[in-house]
Amino acid sequence: MKYKGIIFDLDGVLVYTDKYHYLAWKQIADRLGIYFDEEINNRLRGVSRMASLEIILERSTQKFSDEQKEELAEEKNEIYRQYLGGLTQRELGEGVLQTLEKFKTMGLKLAVGSSSRNTELILKKTGIYEYFDVISDGNNISKPKPDPEVFIKAADMLGLLCGQCLVVEDAVSGVLAATAANMDCAAIGDAAKHKMATYNLESFNQLTDIVS
Repeated sequence: MKYKGIIFDLDGVLVYTDKYHYLAWKQIADRLGIYFDEEINNRLRGVSRMASLEIILERSTQKFSDEQKEELAEEKNEIYRQYLGGLTQRELGEGVLQTLEKFKTMGLKLAVGSSSRNTELILKKTGIYEYFDVISDGNNISKPKPDPEVFIKAADMLGLLCGQCLVVEDAVSGVLAATAANMDCAAIGDAAKHKMATYNLESFNQLTDIVS
């Protein structure tokens, strides 16, 4: 096989919790009197929590201290985690469970590379936690995508070289991060249109054709 490890982004690839991020951020924005819609929310994809907050605050005339920003980011996370309480396998992407099962039988090492600090909770709530050997996420990285840190760390945790890993992403920032890490990238969703993606996927199931 060409690859020994697969590193998956979380939201928009394995699971679909975008709506919960949107609802949580909207609660914050509405309380602060800041306009926030789906178009602005799309700018937050693949972006860290603090960087997302900065994007939302662009439309505010109020000035916020670093301490206030930390409080707002934590408030958003608490709202988001409340939404996650009702998370089930229904939020998994189509074909995800079957593909992960096949990859494990093939002996591939699997990782999640995400800026989320709720990765473990989401994986457990959706029933796929046990499929992954390692998690590289917002709890053990300091630089958000498009910095390659999250993927480089995941490869290192797997005991593999970057060139031995394939990244699966749905955000342009993730494609850029994979490229910066010298990793091939299978892009799905909006990111599939990006010219720097190694593979352009129309469905998650196509991953098996690439890896086999």
